[in-house]
Amino acid sequence: MSRLLHRLGRGAALHPWLTIATWLVVAGTVAGLAGAFGGTPHDDYNVPGARAQVGIEQLRAHLPGAGNTSARVVVHDRTGAAVDPAALTSLADRLRRMPHVVTVAPPALSDDGDTALVTVGYDAPVTDTDLMGHLGPLDAAVAATRATGLQVELGGELPESAVAPMEGRGELIGIVAALVILVFAFGSVTSAGLPIGTALVGLGVGSAGITLLAAATDVSTAAPMVATMVGLGVGIDYALLLVTRHVEYLREGLPVAEAAGRACATAGRSIVFAASTVLVSLMGLRLAGLPVYSSFGFATAIAVVAVAAASLTLVPVLARFAGLRLLPRRVRPGRVRPSRVRPSGRARTAGASRATVSAALPTATPRTPLTARWAARVGRNPLPWAAAAAVLMLTLAIPAMDMRTWPQDASSGATDLTTRRAYDLVAAEYGAGANGPLTFVVDRSVVDGPRLAAVRSTLEHDPDISAVTQPTVSPDGAIAVFDAVPAFGPTDHRTSALVDGLRAQLPDGVELTGTTAFFSDIAGMLADRLWLVIAFVVSVSVLLLAMVFRSVVVPLKAAVMNLLSIGAAYGVLTAVFQWGWGASVLGLDHPMAVSSWVPILMFAILFGLSMDYEVFLLSRVREDWLRTGDAHGSVVRGLSATGRVISSAAAIMVAVFLGFATEVDAVVKMLGVGMAAAILLDATVIRMVLVPATMSLLGERNWWVPGWLDRALPTVRAEVELDDLGDLAQPAGVLSTVDDLADHDGSDDSDDPTHDQSRDGERQPVGAL
Repeated sequence: MSRLLHRLGRGAALHPWLTIATWLVVAGTVAGLAGAFGGTPHDDYNVPGARAQVGIEQLRAHLPGAGNTSARVVVHDRTGAAVDPAALTSLADRLRRMPHVVTVAPPALSDDGDTALVTVGYDAPVTDTDLMGHLGPLDAAVAATRATGLQVELGGELPESAVAPMEGRGELIGIVAALVILVFAFGSVTSAGLPIGTALVGLGVGSAGITLLAAATDVSTAAPMVATMVGLGVGIDYALLLVTRHVEYLREGLPVAEAAGRACATAGRSIVFAASTVLVSLMGLRLAGLPVYSSFGFATAIAVVAVAAASLTLVPVLARFAGLRLLPRRVRPGRVRPSRVRPSGRARTAGASRATVSAALPTATPRTPLTARWAARVGRNPLPWAAAAAVLMLTLAIPAMDMRTWPQDASSGATDLTTRRAYDLVAAEYGAGANGPLTFVVDRSVVDGPRLAAVRSTLEHDPDISAVTQPTVSPDGAIAVFDAVPAFGPTDHRTSALVDGLRAQLPDGVELTGTTAFFSDIAGMLADRLWLVIAFVVSVSVLLLAMVFRSVVVPLKAAVMNLLSIGAAYGVLTAVFQWGWGASVLGLDHPMAVSSWVPILMFAILFGLSMDYEVFLLSRVREDWLRTGDAHGSVVRGLSATGRVISSAAAIMVAVFLGFATEVDAVVKMLGVGMAAAILLDATVIRMVLVPATMSLLGERNWWVPGWLDRALPTVRAEVELDDLGDLAQPAGVLSTVDDLADHDGSDDSDDPTHDQSRDGERQPVGAL
């Protein structure tokens, strides 16, 4: 693979316009196909295996409008006067004339009469393309009622699918923050812009690919957002790793094209393996058992593959155009700007070119990078550092033991959303449980009248039930349907126990369903499946790391540390959202349960991203250890070589994720905060303290592997040594030296006073940049 990647990177640098043309063709083709045949993301709310799904199917089969999407129109008179019946009659008429409406229930008045609740039933599920996200007909129908001065708010499935769209702040904030971080890290605007540019190109192609995916299968409306969040972060990280290696080779005196090729052969190999671990983790989402998770995994995988491909091919191209401008201004050679002077006929061999470039670099004062000094300090007293870091991570994870999950509903929305105002009005006027009634579907061929009356009587005497409605018989007489209103809201911690308890008492032929029961089923299913996803992702990742690093200790230790960082992130998530610590900073006005969708999604994504950093760091440590045999020194030198790039990459990732935390949707906020916390802890406490401390404690035992296992495992290397590519040096006369690239660039610097200046260069590790 190294030779292939070397040829890919060097070839892209030598033939930039061909590479750009290829990308334009690919991007144009994918975009054209997406425009012509692409689908629209929509959510699939059917969950095979959920107990509530049985009742939903019965409703769809026997009762028009039931089991499909619905909307709730809440009409309130702010003066406290009774709502005018004529206004309600006129409103009901307009609602009936809307497309796809099959039922409009009689208004349910509050006890004081100043509020009316009108339920609208549609003939299709909310996933229907004519309904999902289309609030226009409903807004038009209630406009006349609002014009009379009455407050009208909209709730239910249809409005909730349309009122909180992504505003795009996350991407913008992440890109700006990334640019600032990279400018400080590289000291060069050119170097800073290069990773961002390649990530955006890959993300654009990936987005078109997700649109094509939506034409072939159901893709959740939130999947493109998650794919963008992850794709933008890893795309910048991958390009950053390549640029860092490329700059390192430039400082060693390699010609630009050769530096690009070797960066792809070394760092590019790490990128391929790191992206593979991310893909493996994402595929673990299929084990969650819900179709929505499969769409998250596939969509994010498309984005990751696209940005990885863009990094491996476009970074060399942009590095070719940038030349030595990728170096900080203070260490660039005197000859920076390209010359119009045509190249002479003399042949330039690779060795001469390298010597020329190296001689042109300025002399710099040797200094030990901060990360190397830090690693040496931790290595001198590893046990106290390891213990302190472990205690910190475990302390942060403690709140996770109290985590309660529940699929988010309108109560978690911002107060400026009509769905949240409708939720609050219903809770205030009808009781908290009215926002989550329990629906009972009775099979009349199994349950006769007396048994149905007994079921209703039992519910009426249940202290957790505040009201029970009269049963409605379907037109075909097959089923009877009635609701029971809990004494508390659907997000209350007692809800799941109430649903389970009622089901245990119900006779055969009676099904408990409805949104609240459905959400309870989802929460339980995901809590059970989380451990299956964890087991799969951890097992496969450990196996892959064992293949790469030929060790038993390293992959097991990496898995434990990744679990520590994710557990701490779960703790932060619980403290912020469920306990309400600092929730107001995020624009939230009350504590709430953690969304059931978040823990599994966070785990799969974060475990893959954490393995990225593990591969970047340990590949350099192992490379040094194999060369020197110095177990302790290799940790110091490996952290020195990668500490700056990992820190910069993590800072960018944190900025991207926190940018998404500014969006309106509470689930997006949770993902942003949780993943930002995990990456921050992973790049600081884990990579800068626990990894060097534990590796110093273990010494050569880090690389122990039983002989039988070493023979059984396939050999996969995340990076190769520079000397392994020695026979791939460029042939004489090929346009690849810095001087050649400048000569062919077409500009003139003959009047530049620095044109002929050169100073002796000095090789420095990338951590010193």
